[in-house]
Amino acid sequence: METPFSGWMEGMRYYLPLFILALVVTVILWRFHWPWASLPFWFAAIFVLCFFRDFPRTSDADPSTLISPADGTVVAIEDLEESSHYDGPCKRVSIFMSVFNAHVNRAPFDGVVRDVRYAPGAYVNAMKEEASKINESNALWLDTEQGLVTVRQISGAIARRIVCRAKPGIKLSRGEKFGMIRFGSRVEVYLPPETEVLVKLQEKTRSGKTALAKFP
Repeated sequence: METPFSGWMEGMRYYLPLFILALVVTVILWRFHWPWASLPFWFAAIFVLCFFRDFPRTSDADPSTLISPADGTVVAIEDLEESSHYDGPCKRVSIFMSVFNAHVNRAPFDGVVRDVRYAPGAYVNAMKEEASKINESNALWLDTEQGLVTVRQISGAIARRIVCRAKPGIKLSRGEKFGMIRFGSRVEVYLPPETEVLVKLQEKTRSGKTALAKFP
C-alpha cells in the first residue's frame, strides 16, 4: 500500500486524549495531595495504548507457507463444500482475538486484492460460531499465485469498528499490514481445499509470524 498501515497512528485519537486527561487530573489532585487518585486514569490510558500496539513482526517460514493474519486463538478448522466468501470448496481457519491481543491484521501471503466486501451485521460474542454468520464483517479476497485466499474480519461483542485500508487492485506482500478490528473480534481465513493447515485447535497465533498453512 502507498501509505503503510500503523496501529499506533490508528489509535492515537483514542489513547492520546486519555493520557492528556490523566496528566491534567494528576496535576489537579496533586494540589490536594491526592495524586494517587489519578491512577485509574493512567491505567485506562495505558490499556487503550496497549490495544493499538503495533510492533514489527517477521517470519522465517518458507515461501510456500501462509502466515497468520491475526494474533489470537484458533477456535475452528473446517472443510467447507461452499461458502459465499470463496469460489468453490475450501478450508476455513478461524482465529478468536480477545481484548488482550494485538489487533493489527496482516496479509497471510503475497497477492493482489481482487475485492473487498463489507457486510453490516450484529455484534454477538466472536467466540461463538454464529458470529461468523450474523456479525458485521469485511472480507478481503486475495488472488495469489497458488489460488484464492480470503481473509475475513468479523466484529465481536465489544468491537464496533472494522478498519481495512486495502483496496481492489493493490498488491499486498506476505506479512504486510492492511487493517485491524478494535476491541475483540474474529478473523477467518479461507484457503484452497488441498492446503495443509499447520496449526491446531486452541493453538495461539501471532500475526505476521506464526506459520498457519502450507500450499501443496
